[in-house]
Amino acid sequence: MKCVVGLGNPGPRYRLNRHNAGFLVLDQLAEQHAISIGQTLFDADIGKGIIAGSGVMLVQPQTFMNLSGVAIRRLIDYFRITIEDMIVVHDDLDLPFQTIRLKAGGGHGGHKGLISVIDHLGSADFTRVRIGIGRPPHKSMVESYVLSSFSDEEMTLLPQLTRTAAEAVTDIISSGIQAAMEKYHAKGNSNLIKEG
Repeated sequence: MKCVVGLGNPGPRYRLNRHNAGFLVLDQLAEQHAISIGQTLFDADIGKGIIAGSGVMLVQPQTFMNLSGVAIRRLIDYFRITIEDMIVVHDDLDLPFQTIRLKAGGGHGGHKGLISVIDHLGSADFTRVRIGIGRPPHKSMVESYVLSSFSDEEMTLLPQLTRTAAEAVTDIISSGIQAAMEKYHAKGNSNLIKEG
């Protein structure tokens, strides 16, 4: 079974925050593939279904971003999911808004959710789908920026962004990370997907 994790913070207060891009993409995946994320287990909301012919579990940890790894560790142990079968979808300050980048393994880039996941899994070798949210003008503004909602202009573009990211996850499941990277990182393949 594939495990697709969206990183974010629980509750309506945070729903449209930039830091919740991972949750928003999972909501889109759930809608596209008629999967109900309606079960709560080990401090995570989960839903099981089929994407591209594979059994998939969609996961939205409810532990808040900084403790995301706690819920994920318990789930993958319980369901015996390997690191290779895990895809983590998260916001990324280092990419401009509207940019999606796929990555196999790597560091955490200071992202507190990724730090928690890597710490609790003891590995960074999972696949990531990085959703660009851009950077505030000053480093001191990062925390308030990621916890603020998307701007009105960004909100008009957000549905297309989440749809494209959901399609990228589907392509990873159906074709593997390398083929998906070649498709989504090709220059000029879309005015939405840009080189990061």
